[in-house]
Amino acid sequence: MRQLGRLDNFGIHRVERLAGNVGYLDLRRVPVPANAGPAISAAMELVAGTYALIIDLRRNGGGSPEGVVYWCSHLVDEHPTHFNDIFRADTGETRQFWGLPYVPGPRYLDRPVYVLTSSRTFSGGEDFAYTLQALGRAKVIGETTGGGAHPTRPFGISAAVHIAIPFARSVNPVTGTNWQGTGVVPDVAVPQEQAYDVAYAAALRDVLARDELFPRVADEARETLAGLPVTEPVTEHVTEHVTGPTG
Repeated sequence: MRQLGRLDNFGIHRVERLAGNVGYLDLRRVPVPANAGPAISAAMELVAGTYALIIDLRRNGGGSPEGVVYWCSHLVDEHPTHFNDIFRADTGETRQFWGLPYVPGPRYLDRPVYVLTSSRTFSGGEDFAYTLQALGRAKVIGETTGGGAHPTRPFGISAAVHIAIPFARSVNPVTGTNWQGTGVVPDVAVPQEQAYDVAYAAALRDVLARDELFPRVADEARETLAGLPVTEPVTEHVTEHVTGPTG
């Protein structure tokens, strides 16, 4: 699995420092950290010096809950942070997922984070976005996601047909529910092809609002912001998390 994961860089499609000192991560899946941990920490090292971060999950089809924990642990401090629970209907067991007290790479703290979503964002990619949104750690920009929160198992119907049956459900400790069927509702709803520009413009405004800023970075941020198709703050959609039991 580790060798196969290297073929697509463990889902880390792109890591970049954008003009204006904004970090950008394009993540196409959420791999198991036992295999992908060094690559994830290396990616975070490359954006560690930026003033804002964009995490692009528009093409992320999912992956490992442990991978979500590993990524999110880089975005919160070392104090215990409860990310998610998964309740198994077959055993009655609830597994809790908490932030890691130690990560080998730098933590990205006290700077804004924007998460891009589309209708194709699914499963573990949704967990990533929903967790950060519920914690107030990131602003989600884009489209409502696919709505797959319940882990499934394949069951054979015939030699050619299998169906996926849920056997567990996610329960977010902040909202008391999850994104099953509803998807992750963005804080700023825009078509997915516009999400990057909207988030980048917001990140550049964050950079320019900093108390201390090198003139070179300030000029770069102003010039880049002026060239984006979105230069004015967009109207935000207030997301109200519904608490209560999941279906």
